Amino acid sequence: MRPDGRFAPSPTGVLHLGNLRTALLAWLFARAQGARFLVRVEDLDRGRSRPEHEARQLADLAAIGLDWDGDVVRQSERAGLYDDALARLEGAGLLYPCWCTRAEIREAAGAPHGDLPEGAYPGTCLRLTGAERAAREAAGRPPALRVRAGSERVAFRDRLHGDQDGVVDDFVVRRNDGAIAYNLAVVVDDGAQGVGEVVRGDDLLSSTPRQLWLARELGLAQPAHAHVPLVLGEDGARLAKRHGAVTLADRAALGEDPAAVRARLAHSVGLADEGEQPSPEELVARFDPSTFRPPGSGPLPGL
Repeated sequence: MRPDGRFAPSPTGVLHLGNLRTALLAWLFARAQGARFLVRVEDLDRGRSRPEHEARQLADLAAIGLDWDGDVVRQSERAGLYDDALARLEGAGLLYPCWCTRAEIREAAGAPHGDLPEGAYPGTCLRLTGAERAAREAAGRPPALRVRAGSERVAFRDRLHGDQDGVVDDFVVRRNDGAIAYNLAVVVDDGAQGVGEVVRGDDLLSSTPRQLWLARELGLAQPAHAHVPLVLGEDGARLAKRHGAVTLADRAALGEDPAAVRARLAHSVGLADEGEQPSPEELVARFDPSTFRPPGSGPLPGL
């Protein structure tokens, strides 16, 4: 596949510098390989998504010099694609209803279950008898939908982390409130948009086996991956608003313009010298996806 890339923020708040660094790296991976760069708004969380957050996020991406190809795609407008994917999985016998409560899931996932990783769903509702299933249906509580993955081990190679593998549990693809789960939506969207290389934070590395399994079962091409390090606060936690001046607006209030922020982000991953302010085009020219090796997760220098 051509290494077309994407950045897919959720419009539930303002992008912080960690989000912007991931976006910059995703853009560089795509542009340095002559590929498309797409922006997709992951707004399935209807309760928290706001159009004003989306507008601000897009403005911030443009402010640090990132452009994208085609129109911005919104998950809230793609329900038909997700329904079609669920229908294909159902037709292949790969879905089953799950009535487990959160407490029941925590209790079941905390018990040892052979090769399943800690916290994985052990298939409780898959093993229900006919009478048990009928009783749950009669109670009227709507079920979630889980895939029947069979604890398959899926291996892949990450550009930055090397060879990886993981056991795929029976994960949720539609929640019991009818909302499409992240893993299904992201796989369907990446396949429909022709994304060939997924560049995102390394906090999502562990979800990759599930998504590759799902792409295969849906007959979609499996993209390559590059999971980049996260920006952390001084306390070692993932960067958040509580860590201080961590948005473009915050930095502007301190006299730091978007070009200086872009330079700060580039310097933090070894793409610019301290005090240098390379243009986006200069960063593309010096970026080599095959040799890029950023430092590990940590705070931004001087923040």
